[in-house]
Amino acid sequence: MQRIANLLVIQDGKVLLLKKPRRGWYVAPGGKMEAGESVYSAAFREFTEETGATPLEPHLKGIYTMVIRDEANTRTLDEWMLYTFAARGLEGVPFEENREGKLEWHDVSELDTLPMAEGDRMNLKFAAGSPGTQYGTFTYTEEFRLLGADLQQSEERVGP
Repeated sequence: MQRIANLLVIQDGKVLLLKKPRRGWYVAPGGKMEAGESVYSAAFREFTEETGATPLEPHLKGIYTMVIRDEANTRTLDEWMLYTFAARGLEGVPFEENREGKLEWHDVSELDTLPMAEGDRMNLKFAAGSPGTQYGTFTYTEEFRLLGADLQQSEERVGP
């Protein structure tokens, strides 16, 4: 099973997103984990490689199972895990473009309307504006039409 880690920076009411050229969809910078790598190290490494900047105090916001099913929703074709981190700022100036696409700052409110996979929209909106950690499964067709989302969340309480 493939493991992916991404990281969303939220700074001054804006989020740093990567616009992928194939579909023109937006994602948080990230990518495949290497063998033996921790999810934290992968998210940090992928973010710095793709942006040229350093995220400040990254923390885990979501753990998701991504399932690709056939059009009839009768057979699983692929499955992977996604670990989403968030950071409340960055150090350095991000690249304008990299081999994966163009990096752009967008108002957090634009997460409602920017072109992206619907599961990513739910995931990134949670990471940008909700306390705690979210868990879940997103089920898609091969064309990334969302068939279903099963989401839970938890929030750590401090003190008595």
